[in-house]
Amino acid sequence: MRKFKAAEYKAKHFDWTVDGKVATLTLNRPDKKNPLTFDSYGELRDLFENLVYADDVKAVIVTGSGGNFCSGGDVHEIIGPLTKMDMPELLEFTRMTGDAVRAMRNAPQPIIAAIDGVCAGAGTMLGCAADIRLGTARSKVAFLFVRVGLAGADMGACTLLPRLIGLSRAAELLYTGRAMGGEESERVGYYNSLHAPEELLDAANKLAHSLANGPTFGHAMTKKMLWQEWNHGLGECIEAEAQAQAICMQTKDFERAYIAFANKQAPVFEGN
Repeated sequence: MRKFKAAEYKAKHFDWTVDGKVATLTLNRPDKKNPLTFDSYGELRDLFENLVYADDVKAVIVTGSGGNFCSGGDVHEIIGPLTKMDMPELLEFTRMTGDAVRAMRNAPQPIIAAIDGVCAGAGTMLGCAADIRLGTARSKVAFLFVRVGLAGADMGACTLLPRLIGLSRAAELLYTGRAMGGEESERVGYYNSLHAPEELLDAANKLAHSLANGPTFGHAMTKKMLWQEWNHGLGECIEAEAQAQAICMQTKDFERAYIAFANKQAPVFEGN
């Protein structure tokens, strides 16, 4: 069986650290507010694709350094070269960026985005690809694609954003490219909660470790169902969830929870 040891992974284009069962991915180009490059897009895609085969990491935090999350694609390293590419090259690039989002959604681990400062363009889509988003009041969230003459349809934005904040709000943000402050981002549902900048990463770590110490097989099934059921009718979804829950009921964690409950103890989950 294929295995991937996340704790041993050495990232080239961002920082990657593992603390117990929680990994933290930090975009680390603070001088430019952590923009993405061709190489970092590709490494993001490959890493999250490999996390399907990791059994040592049970939750992932994605964040940025220097008081910002991600300013999007690097203007000089990505946008400039794109203007000189032909259609096959452009399609290869747009598929790669979309595959990074797809890989995040397909990874079984819950992903928490800890967002401070600038969160723009592709950065907003890394946020959308996460399962939970924690932000700060001072942060700015902007789907900037229209500002560079492109459609708002980028990296799954027209699917993911309406499901997070509603169709009408998503349409306005994608048409205008305007920035939302942190309080608005929480009010409309992009953020789950707001935190002081100095407390943001601690809050993300606390939540991540809580999830990592929970029934992680069950968490992975929940994530799979949230993704899979988007394109199904209610009857199909109910049947899919019946099958998924029956599978979870065969796990040792389910038995551990029952035994702990019967003995008035807190269950200790092991993810199997």
